[in-house]
Amino acid sequence: MRTRILRFGLYADEQGLAWVRELVDRSAGLRSARIVRADVARTCPDSGLTTAEMYDFLAEQWALEHPGQHSGEREAVELRVQLACSLRTWRAIRKAVIAALCPEATAPHTCRVPWCAG
Repeated sequence: MRTRILRFGLYADEQGLAWVRELVDRSAGLRSARIVRADVARTCPDSGLTTAEMYDFLAEQWALEHPGQHSGEREAVELRVQLACSLRTWRAIRKAVIAALCPEATAPHTCRVPWCAG
């Protein structure tokens, strides 16, 4: 079994981050994937940029979707989850998490936590 990495850029506070982590944990558990490691990064090692610089558009998305509301403790971070699973399982987990992050059937269409999948 190979290890594979899920990466999600998020604009979240601690509660939002915990919610996304729970989505990943549940989806991995349902597919018998083992989480090897999970980290929250505030810098992008390959580019030298901070996550605030890399995912600045997520803060803009939140501001557009929540006009006049204070962003509180939200910040742009990257959730990196290393999984031991097959490629097929990794794809299924990624797809399930993305669908749960922002269900398309909801109206008005705003995401609870703005995100970007890497």
